[in-house]
Amino acid sequence: MSQKVLLNAKEVNIILHRLACQLIENHNDFSDTVLIGLQPRGKFLANRLASMLKEDYKINNIQLGHLDITFFRDDFRRGEKILEANTTEIDFIVENKNIVFIDDVLYTGRSIRAALTAIQSFGRPNEIELLTLIDRRFSRHLPIQPNYRGRQVDAINEEKVKVNWFENEGEDAVYLINN
Repeated sequence: MSQKVLLNAKEVNIILHRLACQLIENHNDFSDTVLIGLQPRGKFLANRLASMLKEDYKINNIQLGHLDITFFRDDFRRGEKILEANTTEIDFIVENKNIVFIDDVLYTGRSIRAALTAIQSFGRPNEIELLTLIDRRFSRHLPIQPNYRGRQVDAINEEKVKVNWFENEGEDAVYLINN
């Protein structure tokens, strides 16, 4: 197994600031916009962006939630292992709001399809956008594209993209792993 560094901590930080600025450009004070991190890995990116928007850009209206999509996936019964659900934490109204789904890696698009189904339980949003740190653009199974992308990666299917977050793995970095 070999791994190559795609992004180091400094590059991740620069990309996060760029994504935060793009969100501000499109959503101003966030009065009609909510951020929803997709469980499990999108939660770290969503939390980081929300605190960056509050602390660095002084936006006080940030509403942040986390959405578990485990049982909405079309492949959730395919494996042998027992699935463990994550928690959904959405303590605000999504009806008529603009939602920004946040996930670390956009790969096949199936997680996003599951999130689109799962969010319907909470109401009918006005609009849904997608923000992803890494876009594996040649791996899509569904016609889903991000509105905001940190970096495009052309990985072949056997290669994995692994995003490490300081809060979870002790470092901010993105790796391309070859098995």
